[in-house]
Amino acid sequence: MKIKEIMTQNPICCVGETNLEEVARMMVENDCGAIPVVEDQENWKPVGIITDRDITTRAVAEGRNPLEMTAQEVMSGTPVTISQEASVEECIREMETHQLRRILVVDEDGSCAGIVALADIALHTGDREVVEVVEEVSRPAGDR
Repeated sequence: MKIKEIMTQNPICCVGETNLEEVARMMVENDCGAIPVVEDQENWKPVGIITDRDITTRAVAEGRNPLEMTAQEVMSGTPVTISQEASVEECIREMETHQLRRILVVDEDGSCAGIVALADIALHTGDREVVEVVEEVSRPAGDR
């Protein structure tokens, strides 16, 4: 099975200059906890990803005002990506290797075409595979 068969296609994206209030609104409106950050609205090459946890840990927990911040200030940069033609097994390996709960999917031009989360894998694979991925992704870095 290929990633393009299980990914969430055409995810809502933002740019680095998008303010965090708008990013949070996008998360609520699209019922998601992660938004890919792309170079610009014409060039959807991923430059990062921002999660609801990023907003909490890199803004609120540090006492900074998230209403005065942008996606670029709290995003995780240099995102791990995978081709939409890759197999689910390849995606699982990448998620385990990089301890990711979600991974950005790119098309042949390197533009953001989708996103795959652990939930997507859980819905489309056997239970044993999901348990192994969750264990590996959740393992503290020192225990690997």
